[in-house]
Amino acid sequence: MKEKRLLADAELALSSVVANNAMNRLRGLAGANSYTRELGFNPVDFLAGRPSAAWLDLCCGSGNALLQAAGLLPGVRIIGVDLVGYFTPPPHHGVEFVEASVTEWEPPYAFDLITCVHGLHYVGDKLGVLAKVASWLTEDGRFAADLDLASIRRADGSPAGRRLVAALRAEGFGYDGRRRRVGLSGRKQVRSPYTYLGADAEAGPNYTGQPAVMSYYRD
Repeated sequence: MKEKRLLADAELALSSVVANNAMNRLRGLAGANSYTRELGFNPVDFLAGRPSAAWLDLCCGSGNALLQAAGLLPGVRIIGVDLVGYFTPPPHHGVEFVEASVTEWEPPYAFDLITCVHGLHYVGDKLGVLAKVASWLTEDGRFAADLDLASIRRADGSPAGRRLVAALRAEGFGYDGRRRRVGLSGRKQVRSPYTYLGADAEAGPNYTGQPAVMSYYRD
């Protein structure tokens, strides 16, 4: 069997699977195709009682949901980060869009809410991003994202599976296997027992039906 060639994140970012402008292009704040449905809660409801709060959305796509939320959250700072700068022009001064890789970008301050709706499917070092995000939260902040554990593999190609779930929970993360959703409450300093080896951008579709990235780690 031919050995699989794994890509480093810089090369991965150039692949057509990762560098696309379709992700979250039409997804809004509420409704059938929305952040509220995918996350299991409405970000506006969470942030409404925090007038000087900050929300970071990773892999934000066009940012429609962020712009919709901005009009309902006066005083809340909102940042959307995406590898492809296909953003809807922001009519609201409270929203900032950043064209950058989520594995390299560094935040200017801590956030009360960090979300990533179906974005981790296209990230190489998924566990590295989780560790970073944990340190970017405020003390009582919240993180929520879609995470498909089937896309995280050990060096021999076998699924990381239950051992990974146990490792995540040991670091304070919650994981809902049925909804494929990962979450965290409050800032944490996370130490992963896994070493990132690279990613496969030709793994094919995941459970969403869209092509996704398979990430490989040594444990």
